[in-house]
Amino acid sequence: MESATYPPVWYLLWLVIAVCGVGTWFLRNFTERVEATRFIAFTGVAAMSVMVIWTFTQF
Repeated sequence: MESATYPPVWYLLWLVIAVCGVGTWFLRNFTERVEATRFIAFTGVAAMSVMVIWTFTQF
């Protein structure tokens, strides 16, 4: 099986997705900042959408 190599920006997207996931969880469970929670959550959703589309169209 062939090993795929991805560009560094692809891995940066993984980092953004992970940080947004943890950030959303933290904000939702330990703060009352609803707007910040929504912003971080939507940022994570957008990053994951880009990741899925990019992965299926390029690799």
